[in-house]
Amino acid sequence: MRFHNIYLIGYRACGKTTLARRVAESSGLKFLDTDQVIQENSHMSIDEMVSSRGWDYFRDIEEKTLADTALIKGMVVATGGGVILRESNREILKEDKMLTVYLQADADLVLSRLSSDPNPKLRPALSKSPLTLEVMNTLTERESLYLECADLILDAARPVENHVQRILNLI
Repeated sequence: MRFHNIYLIGYRACGKTTLARRVAESSGLKFLDTDQVIQENSHMSIDEMVSSRGWDYFRDIEEKTLADTALIKGMVVATGGGVILRESNREILKEDKMLTVYLQADADLVLSRLSSDPNPKLRPALSKSPLTLEVMNTLTERESLYLECADLILDAARPVENHVQRILNLI
């Protein structure tokens, strides 16, 4: 394989986990979701972790989890939406041997998916602002960081099947 790992980045609810799982199934690579690993290892949800220990604590664990994935080859990794906030994470995502795919979503798509989420507590609020304002502001703040790390940009509104084949063609 041309790349050690494939990382999916993008805002919450853009479909990173779904796409990563499908690429892993189609390629025979191992699937890993960093948020799921963090929750399993800590025995608490991200919402509980953030509520009891704060965002910095969560970001520290997220940073270590991402660094651990970089030591293993042959994975398709769905990352948390804020993984790009730390420089050390962006450095891993920008390494030549990693393929980083930005699943780009606009605010309307994100809000639509969040409103139909059966487990909203899995995604803690990022601010005290109303959800619409939070999504618009956070997308704006993070866009340049996602783009900085991306080797490939895919439209989150398009069917997953289209993206799976495109990624498989690259690897």
